[in-house]
Amino acid sequence: MERSKLTVCRTSAACRDRWASQKVIIIVGATCTGKTKLGLYLAEKLNGEIISADSRQVYKYLDIGTAKPGKDALRKIKHYFISTLEPDKDFNVSRFETESLKTIQKIFEKGKQPIVVGGSGLYVKALIDGIFDTVDTDETFRRDLLSQREKFGNDFLYNKLKEVDPESASKMQPSNWKRVIRALEVYHLTGEKISVHQKKYERKINFNFVQHGLKWERETLYKNIEKRIDEMISSGLVEEVKKILDKGYSKNLNSLNTVGYKEIISYLENEITLERAVTLIKRNTRRFAKRQMTWFRKDERITWHDVKDESDLIKISERILKREYL
Repeated sequence: MERSKLTVCRTSAACRDRWASQKVIIIVGATCTGKTKLGLYLAEKLNGEIISADSRQVYKYLDIGTAKPGKDALRKIKHYFISTLEPDKDFNVSRFETESLKTIQKIFEKGKQPIVVGGSGLYVKALIDGIFDTVDTDETFRRDLLSQREKFGNDFLYNKLKEVDPESASKMQPSNWKRVIRALEVYHLTGEKISVHQKKYERKINFNFVQHGLKWERETLYKNIEKRIDEMISSGLVEEVKKILDKGYSKNLNSLNTVGYKEIISYLENEITLERAVTLIKRNTRRFAKRQMTWFRKDERITWHDVKDESDLIKISERILKREYL
Protein backbone atom coordinates (compact mmCIF):
# COMPACT_ATOMS: atom_id res chain seq x y z
CA MET A 1 0.00 0.00 0.00
CA GLU A 2 1.33 3.41 -0.91
CA ARG A 3 2.45 5.43 2.07
CA SER A 4 1.06 8.91 2.49
CA LYS A 5 3.38 11.90 2.29
CA LEU A 6 0.95 13.67 4.57
CA THR A 7 1.76 13.63 8.28
CA VAL A 8 -1.14 13.97 10.69
CA CYS A 9 0.21 15.69 13.81
CA ARG A 10 -1.34 15.18 17.24
CA THR A 11 1.39 16.61 19.43
CA SER A 12 1.45 20.35 18.79
CA ALA A 13 -1.01 22.62 20.61
CA ALA A 14 -2.77 23.51 17.36
CA CYS A 15 -3.15 19.87 16.40
CA ARG A 16 -4.38 18.93 19.87
CA ASP A 17 -7.06 21.61 19.62
CA ARG A 18 -8.20 20.27 16.29
CA TRP A 19 -8.15 16.70 17.57
CA ALA A 20 -10.16 17.61 20.67
CA SER A 21 -13.32 17.61 18.56
CA GLN A 22 -12.90 13.83 18.19
CA LYS A 23 -14.14 13.30 14.68
CA VAL A 24 -15.53 9.98 13.57
CA ILE A 25 -14.94 9.48 9.85
CA ILE A 26 -17.73 7.69 8.00
CA ILE A 27 -17.22 6.33 4.49
CA VAL A 28 -20.46 5.66 2.59
CA GLY A 29 -21.61 4.88 -0.90
CA ALA A 30 -23.13 2.14 -3.00
CA THR A 31 -21.79 -1.37 -3.15
CA CYS A 32 -18.60 -1.83 -5.18
CA THR A 33 -17.46 1.80 -4.92
CA GLY A 34 -14.20 1.19 -3.02
CA LYS A 35 -15.35 1.97 0.52
CA THR A 36 -13.36 -0.90 2.03
CA LYS A 37 -10.11 0.12 0.34
CA LEU A 38 -10.55 3.78 1.23
CA GLY A 39 -11.24 2.83 4.85
CA LEU A 40 -8.05 0.77 4.96
CA TYR A 41 -5.99 3.62 3.47
CA LEU A 42 -7.31 6.02 6.11
CA ALA A 43 -6.89 3.54 8.95
CA GLU A 44 -3.24 3.05 8.08
CA LYS A 45 -2.56 6.78 7.88
CA LEU A 46 -4.52 7.70 11.01
CA ASN A 47 -3.69 4.75 13.27
CA GLY A 48 -7.33 3.85 12.94
CA GLU A 49 -9.71 1.00 13.63
CA ILE A 50 -12.70 0.21 11.43
CA ILE A 51 -16.34 -0.27 12.34
CA SER A 52 -18.32 -2.09 9.66
CA ALA A 53 -21.73 -0.54 8.96
CA ASP A 54 -22.85 -3.48 6.86
CA SER A 55 -25.89 -5.40 8.05
CA ARG A 56 -24.64 -8.69 6.57
CA GLN A 57 -20.88 -8.68 7.14
CA VAL A 58 -21.61 -9.12 10.84
CA TYR A 59 -22.53 -12.77 10.17
CA LYS A 60 -20.07 -15.64 10.17
CA TYR A 61 -19.65 -17.75 7.01
CA LEU A 62 -21.19 -15.05 4.77
CA ASP A 63 -17.80 -14.04 3.41
CA ILE A 64 -17.63 -14.06 -0.38
CA GLY A 65 -21.18 -12.85 -0.97
CA THR A 66 -20.83 -9.88 1.38
CA ALA A 67 -17.39 -8.87 0.06
CA LYS A 68 -15.80 -8.85 3.50
CA PRO A 69 -12.30 -7.43 3.86
CA GLY A 70 -9.60 -10.03 3.16
CA LYS A 71 -7.70 -11.90 5.86
CA ASP A 72 -4.61 -9.73 5.40
CA ALA A 73 -6.65 -6.56 5.92
CA LEU A 74 -8.34 -7.99 9.00
CA ARG A 75 -4.96 -8.95 10.48
CA LYS A 76 -3.46 -5.55 9.74
CA ILE A 77 -6.32 -3.31 10.88
CA LYS A 78 -8.67 -4.02 13.78
CA HIS A 79 -12.26 -4.39 12.56
CA TYR A 80 -15.55 -4.52 14.46
CA PHE A 81 -18.85 -6.18 13.48
CA ILE A 82 -17.16 -8.54 11.02
CA SER A 83 -18.02 -12.26 11.41
CA THR A 84 -19.34 -11.66 14.92
CA LEU A 85 -22.66 -13.55 14.91
CA GLU A 86 -24.01 -16.90 13.79
CA PRO A 87 -26.35 -16.55 10.78
CA ASP A 88 -29.41 -17.43 12.88
CA LYS A 89 -28.86 -14.62 15.42
CA ASP A 90 -30.67 -11.31 15.32
CA PHE A 91 -28.85 -8.07 14.62
CA ASN A 92 -30.73 -4.83 14.14
CA VAL A 93 -30.18 -1.14 13.71
CA SER A 94 -30.81 -0.36 17.39
CA ARG A 95 -28.19 -2.84 18.52
CA PHE A 96 -25.75 -1.48 15.95
CA GLU A 97 -26.22 2.06 17.23
CA THR A 98 -25.76 1.12 20.87
CA GLU A 99 -22.74 -1.12 20.37
CA SER A 100 -21.08 1.18 17.84
CA LEU A 101 -21.22 4.19 20.17
CA LYS A 102 -19.52 2.15 22.89
CA THR A 103 -16.94 0.88 20.42
CA ILE A 104 -16.17 4.38 19.16
CA GLN A 105 -15.51 5.56 22.69
CA LYS A 106 -13.19 2.62 23.35
CA ILE A 107 -11.26 3.32 20.16
CA PHE A 108 -10.77 6.96 21.17
CA GLU A 109 -9.65 5.87 24.64
CA LYS A 110 -6.93 3.78 23.01
CA GLY A 111 -5.71 6.88 21.20
CA LYS A 112 -6.85 5.58 17.85
CA GLN A 113 -9.13 6.92 15.10
CA PRO A 114 -12.58 5.36 14.58
CA ILE A 115 -13.51 4.94 10.93
CA VAL A 116 -16.99 3.69 10.02
CA VAL A 117 -17.28 1.99 6.64
CA GLY A 118 -20.44 0.65 5.09
CA GLY A 119 -23.37 0.95 2.76
CA SER A 120 -26.26 0.16 5.12
CA GLY A 121 -27.84 3.60 5.08
CA LEU A 122 -30.20 3.03 8.00
CA TYR A 123 -27.32 1.85 10.19
CA VAL A 124 -25.29 4.96 9.36
CA LYS A 125 -28.24 7.26 10.00
CA ALA A 126 -28.98 5.60 13.34
CA LEU A 127 -25.36 6.00 14.40
CA ILE A 128 -25.29 9.69 13.49
CA ASP A 129 -28.78 10.79 14.47
CA GLY A 130 -29.87 8.12 16.95
CA ILE A 131 -32.82 5.79 16.92
CA PHE A 132 -35.49 5.48 19.57
CA ASP A 133 -35.93 1.99 21.02
CA THR A 134 -36.97 2.17 24.68
CA VAL A 135 -40.65 1.23 24.55
CA ASP A 136 -41.39 -2.40 25.46
CA THR A 137 -42.87 -4.86 22.99
CA ASP A 138 -46.33 -6.41 22.93
CA GLU A 139 -45.95 -9.88 21.45
CA THR A 140 -49.70 -10.50 21.16
CA PHE A 141 -50.26 -7.21 19.32
CA ARG A 142 -47.24 -7.87 17.10
CA ARG A 143 -48.45 -11.35 16.17
CA ASP A 144 -51.81 -9.83 15.22
CA LEU A 145 -50.10 -7.31 12.95
CA LEU A 146 -48.01 -10.07 11.36
CA SER A 147 -51.19 -12.01 10.70
CA GLN A 148 -52.76 -8.96 9.08
CA ARG A 149 -49.67 -8.49 6.93
CA GLU A 150 -49.85 -12.11 5.78
CA LYS A 151 -53.51 -11.75 4.85
CA PHE A 152 -53.62 -8.22 3.43
CA GLY A 153 -50.04 -7.26 2.58
CA ASN A 154 -47.58 -4.51 3.50
CA ASP A 155 -49.72 -1.65 2.18
CA PHE A 156 -52.51 -2.53 4.63
CA LEU A 157 -50.23 -2.02 7.64
CA TYR A 158 -48.65 1.05 6.07
CA ASN A 159 -52.05 2.69 5.63
CA LYS A 160 -52.86 1.98 9.28
CA LEU A 161 -49.69 3.80 10.26
CA LYS A 162 -50.55 6.74 7.99
CA GLU A 163 -53.80 7.13 9.90
CA VAL A 164 -52.17 7.42 13.35
CA ASP A 165 -48.69 8.74 12.54
CA PRO A 166 -48.41 10.26 9.05
CA GLU A 167 -45.09 11.92 9.93
CA SER A 168 -43.36 8.61 10.63
CA ALA A 169 -45.10 6.94 7.69
CA SER A 170 -43.71 9.59 5.34
CA LYS A 171 -40.18 8.49 6.31
CA MET A 172 -40.82 4.80 5.61
CA GLN A 173 -41.77 2.55 2.75
CA PRO A 174 -44.48 -0.16 2.90
CA SER A 175 -41.77 -2.72 2.12
CA ASN A 176 -40.00 -1.84 5.37
CA TRP A 177 -42.77 -3.60 7.25
CA LYS A 178 -40.72 -4.27 10.40
CA ARG A 179 -40.34 -0.53 11.04
CA VAL A 180 -44.02 0.00 10.25
CA ILE A 181 -45.02 -2.66 12.78
CA ARG A 182 -42.70 -1.15 15.41
CA ALA A 183 -44.23 2.29 14.90
CA LEU A 184 -47.74 0.87 15.26
CA GLU A 185 -46.66 -1.05 18.35
CA VAL A 186 -45.24 2.06 20.04
CA TYR A 187 -48.47 3.95 19.35
CA HIS A 188 -50.50 1.01 20.70
CA LEU A 189 -48.46 0.81 23.91
CA THR A 190 -48.03 4.51 24.70
CA GLY A 191 -50.79 6.35 22.88
CA GLU A 192 -48.10 8.60 21.41
CA LYS A 193 -46.51 8.58 17.97
CA ILE A 194 -43.06 7.06 17.70
CA SER A 195 -41.94 10.34 16.16
CA VAL A 196 -42.84 12.09 19.43
CA HIS A 197 -40.77 9.62 21.43
CA GLN A 198 -37.86 10.00 19.04
CA LYS A 199 -37.86 13.77 19.50
CA LYS A 200 -37.60 13.27 23.27
CA TYR A 201 -34.67 10.90 22.86
CA GLU A 202 -31.28 12.57 23.24
CA ARG A 203 -27.85 11.02 23.29
CA LYS A 204 -24.83 12.37 25.10
CA ILE A 205 -21.76 11.87 22.97
CA ASN A 206 -18.48 13.79 22.91
CA PHE A 207 -17.54 13.30 19.27
CA ASN A 208 -18.64 14.52 15.85
CA PHE A 209 -19.41 12.59 12.69
CA VAL A 210 -18.06 13.55 9.28
CA GLN A 211 -19.33 11.69 6.22
CA HIS A 212 -17.52 11.15 2.96
CA GLY A 213 -19.14 9.37 0.03
CA LEU A 214 -17.75 7.67 -3.06
CA LYS A 215 -19.54 8.22 -6.35
CA TRP A 216 -18.88 6.56 -9.72
CA GLU A 217 -20.39 7.18 -13.12
CA ARG A 218 -23.34 4.81 -13.23
CA GLU A 219 -22.35 2.68 -16.21
CA THR A 220 -18.84 2.21 -14.88
CA LEU A 221 -20.20 1.20 -11.49
CA TYR A 222 -22.51 -1.34 -13.10
CA LYS A 223 -19.57 -2.84 -15.00
CA ASN A 224 -17.64 -3.05 -11.73
CA ILE A 225 -20.59 -4.80 -10.11
CA GLU A 226 -20.81 -7.38 -12.89
CA LYS A 227 -17.07 -8.02 -12.67
CA ARG A 228 -17.30 -8.49 -8.90
CA ILE A 229 -20.17 -10.96 -9.23
CA ASP A 230 -18.19 -13.01 -11.73
CA GLU A 231 -15.25 -13.01 -9.30
CA MET A 232 -17.53 -14.10 -6.44
CA ILE A 233 -18.75 -17.07 -8.47
CA SER A 234 -15.22 -18.07 -9.47
CA SER A 235 -14.08 -17.65 -5.85
CA GLY A 236 -16.63 -20.17 -4.62
CA LEU A 237 -19.89 -18.39 -3.77
CA VAL A 238 -21.93 -21.47 -4.66
CA GLU A 239 -19.79 -23.64 -2.39
CA GLU A 240 -20.05 -21.04 0.39
CA VAL A 241 -23.85 -21.05 0.30
CA LYS A 242 -23.94 -24.85 0.20
CA LYS A 243 -21.68 -25.08 3.26
CA ILE A 244 -23.93 -22.70 5.19
CA LEU A 245 -26.99 -24.79 4.43
CA ASP A 246 -25.08 -28.00 5.19
CA LYS A 247 -24.39 -26.62 8.67
CA GLY A 248 -28.13 -26.82 9.25
CA TYR A 249 -29.05 -23.17 8.87
CA SER A 250 -32.49 -22.53 7.39
CA LYS A 251 -32.71 -21.01 3.95
CA ASN A 252 -35.41 -18.71 5.36
CA LEU A 253 -33.08 -16.89 7.76
CA ASN A 254 -33.08 -13.11 7.45
CA SER A 255 -29.31 -13.17 7.06
CA LEU A 256 -29.68 -15.32 3.93
CA ASN A 257 -32.41 -13.12 2.48
CA THR A 258 -29.58 -11.25 0.82
CA VAL A 259 -28.65 -10.59 -2.78
CA GLY A 260 -26.25 -13.31 -3.85
CA TYR A 261 -27.39 -15.84 -1.30
CA LYS A 262 -31.08 -16.11 -2.08
CA GLU A 263 -30.40 -16.55 -5.80
CA ILE A 264 -27.80 -19.26 -5.21
CA ILE A 265 -30.21 -21.02 -2.85
CA SER A 266 -32.77 -21.07 -5.66
CA TYR A 267 -30.12 -22.63 -7.89
CA LEU A 268 -29.19 -25.26 -5.30
CA GLU A 269 -32.86 -26.19 -5.00
CA ASN A 270 -33.05 -26.67 -8.78
CA GLU A 271 -35.50 -23.80 -9.21
CA ILE A 272 -33.25 -21.95 -11.67
CA THR A 273 -30.02 -22.57 -13.56
CA LEU A 274 -26.69 -21.22 -12.36
CA GLU A 275 -26.58 -18.92 -15.37
CA ARG A 276 -29.97 -17.50 -14.42
CA ALA A 277 -28.88 -17.13 -10.79
CA VAL A 278 -25.82 -15.11 -11.82
CA THR A 279 -27.94 -12.92 -14.08
CA LEU A 280 -30.35 -12.25 -11.21
CA ILE A 281 -27.54 -11.47 -8.78
CA LYS A 282 -26.12 -8.89 -11.16
CA ARG A 283 -29.52 -7.33 -11.79
CA ASN A 284 -30.49 -7.26 -8.12
CA THR A 285 -27.11 -5.87 -7.10
CA ARG A 286 -27.48 -3.03 -9.60
CA ARG A 287 -30.92 -2.29 -8.18
CA PHE A 288 -29.54 -2.42 -4.65
CA ALA A 289 -26.78 0.03 -5.57
CA LYS A 290 -29.35 2.40 -7.04
CA ARG A 291 -31.39 2.29 -3.82
CA GLN A 292 -28.28 2.94 -1.76
CA MET A 293 -27.39 6.04 -3.74
CA THR A 294 -30.97 7.29 -3.59
CA TRP A 295 -30.79 7.00 0.20
CA PHE A 296 -27.41 8.67 0.63
CA ARG A 297 -28.12 11.54 -1.77
CA LYS A 298 -30.82 12.74 0.63
CA ASP A 299 -28.17 13.48 3.28
CA GLU A 300 -26.69 16.88 2.52
CA ARG A 301 -24.02 16.38 5.19
CA ILE A 302 -22.09 13.97 2.98
CA THR A 303 -19.03 15.27 1.13
CA TRP A 304 -18.95 13.44 -2.20
CA HIS A 305 -15.85 12.33 -4.07
CA ASP A 306 -16.00 11.32 -7.73
CA VAL A 307 -14.11 8.13 -8.55
CA LYS A 308 -13.05 7.17 -12.06
CA ASP A 309 -10.57 4.46 -11.14
CA GLU A 310 -9.51 2.66 -7.96
CA SER A 311 -6.20 4.54 -8.08
CA ASP A 312 -8.22 7.67 -7.24
CA LEU A 313 -8.87 6.29 -3.74
CA ILE A 314 -5.38 7.18 -2.53
CA LYS A 315 -5.85 10.78 -3.71
CA ILE A 316 -9.27 10.87 -2.05
CA SER A 317 -7.80 9.66 1.24
CA GLU A 318 -5.27 12.53 1.09
CA ARG A 319 -8.10 14.96 0.37
CA ILE A 320 -10.09 13.73 3.36
CA LEU A 321 -7.09 14.09 5.68
CA LYS A 322 -6.44 17.63 4.51
CA ARG A 323 -10.08 18.58 4.86
CA GLU A 324 -10.59 17.13 8.33
CA TYR A 325 -7.24 17.47 10.12
CA LEU A 326 -5.06 20.16 8.57
